[in-house]
Amino acid sequence: MAAIFAAAPLAAQTPRTYTWQQVRARFEASNPTLRAGQLNIDESKTQEVTANLRPNPDFTFSTDGTQLLPYQGGYRPFAGTQFSPAVSYLHERNHQRELRLESAKKGTSVAVSQQEDLERNLLFNLRNAFVQTLQAKAIVAVAKENLDYYDRVLAIGRTQLGAGNIAQVDLDRLELQRVQYEAELQMSETSVRTAKIQLLMLLNDRTPVDQFDVTGTFDFAPPLDTLESFRQIALEARPDLRAALQTADKAKTDHQLAVANGSTDPAFSAWWTHNPSFNNPFDNNTIGASVSIPLRIFDKNQGEKERTNIEIQRAERLREAAAAQVFSDVDSAWAAVNSNLNLLRPYKDKYLAQALRVRDTMTFAYQRGGASLLDFLSAQNDYRSTQLTYLNLVGSYLTAASQLNLAVGREVIQ
Repeated sequence: MAAIFAAAPLAAQTPRTYTWQQVRARFEASNPTLRAGQLNIDESKTQEVTANLRPNPDFTFSTDGTQLLPYQGGYRPFAGTQFSPAVSYLHERNHQRELRLESAKKGTSVAVSQQEDLERNLLFNLRNAFVQTLQAKAIVAVAKENLDYYDRVLAIGRTQLGAGNIAQVDLDRLELQRVQYEAELQMSETSVRTAKIQLLMLLNDRTPVDQFDVTGTFDFAPPLDTLESFRQIALEARPDLRAALQTADKAKTDHQLAVANGSTDPAFSAWWTHNPSFNNPFDNNTIGASVSIPLRIFDKNQGEKERTNIEIQRAERLREAAAAQVFSDVDSAWAAVNSNLNLLRPYKDKYLAQALRVRDTMTFAYQRGGASLLDFLSAQNDYRSTQLTYLNLVGSYLTAASQLNLAVGREVIQ
C-alpha cells in the first residue's frame, strides 16, 4: 500500500503527450485570436439583419382651431378644435433593400474568408512551434547520446591513466572537452522548454511546461505533387485570394446599391380629419391621401456612385496583386523545400554513416595508441557537428514544408 501512495506523485508528474492532430484540435477550440475572429463573423451577420429592414412608417398627429378668446359672450375653447392623425411610408425603389441585404451577405462571406486566412497564418505559427519542439527534443536525445558515449571514453581513459598508457595532461584535456557536451545538452533542454512555452501560449493553456509534451515524426519525405499542381491547389484553396475575389464582387453590388439609392423614392401618406367647425354635418370627418415625390434637381448621391465605381477598379487591382502573391509564395516555398531535400539526401545516405564510422575508428585507434589525442577529438567534433547539422536541416525542411502548406492554403505535406 505504501508503494502505491509513493508512486502516485510520480504518475501525477508524468507529462501528457499530444500529437499534431491533437494540438491542432485544441488550438482551434481555445485560441483566443481565432475565437475573436469568429465574433467578427457574428457581427457581420447582424449587419445582414439591419440591411434587410424596411423603412418604418411615420405617424403624425396634428390639431388646430382651438379657441383662445371668448366668442359672443361664451368661452368654449375646444368646441371648434379639429384633429388629424396621419400615417406616411417611404417606398424604396429599384430593389434598394434587396441590394443592401446582398451587400451585407457578401460582406459576411468576406469575413468568413478572412477568418480562414487568419487561421491559416496562426496554424503556420503553431506548426513552427511544434516542429521546433520536436527538433529541440531530437537535439537533446543526440546530446545525451554523445555525452554518454564520451563518458565511456573518459572511463576508459582513467583506466589507461592508471595503467600508465596515457599522461595526466591527456586525461585533463579529455575531461575539459566534456564541458562542450554538457553545455550543448543544457542549451538544447532550454530550447525544448522555450518551444513548449510558445505552443502553450498559442493553445491558451496554463499547464506547467514539465507536464506538457508533444510527439511526432521528425524526418523528411519528398512532396508527391508537382509545382503546377501546388499552384492550382493554392488558387482554389487560398482564403486571402478568395477574400479578394469576394471583395471585388461586393464592390460591384455596392455600386449597384449606390445607383439605386440615387433613385426618386416617393412617400405615400393617408390621414383622417375630424373638423367640428364645418356647417356641413357630413363634412366633419374626412379622409385624405397624398404622394410626395422629391424633385432631384441635384443628385446628392453622385459622389457615392463615383466612389463605388472607383472601388470596383481598386478591388480588381488588389485581386490581381493577391493572385500574384499566391504564385510567389508557392514558388518560394517549393524552392526552399527542394533546397533542403538536396542537402538532406546526402547526409542521410552517406555523411551520417561516414561520420559515425570515422568516430568509432579514431576512438578505437586512439585507445590503442594508433591515433593522437587531437585526431580523436577532431573526429568527435566532426561527428557531433554532422549530427547537429542533419537535425537542423530536418528542422529547416519541416519549416519549409509548413511554409508550403501556408502558401498552398491547406496541409499538403504532413
